[in-house]
Amino acid sequence: MGKAKRRSINLGKHNQFQNITRDEAIELVIDKLLKNENVDDLISLFGLKADELLEAGADYESVISLGGQVQ
Repeated sequence: MGKAKRRSINLGKHNQFQNITRDEAIELVIDKLLKNENVDDLISLFGLKADELLEAGADYESVISLGGQVQ
């Protein structure tokens, strides 16, 4: 294995979620929305819906700004 591949694998190991539940994912999405960070990956991974985010306490404007990403 080459140096670049080994380095990429080592960097990727630490960027992954170990064990995350759906509830934790919803909380993480809400936190990221408040910080104006990208949440596309979590929404598509867990298939989150707008109703779930709104019930968990997300702002209506933040959820609407996601557009077609949430169902």
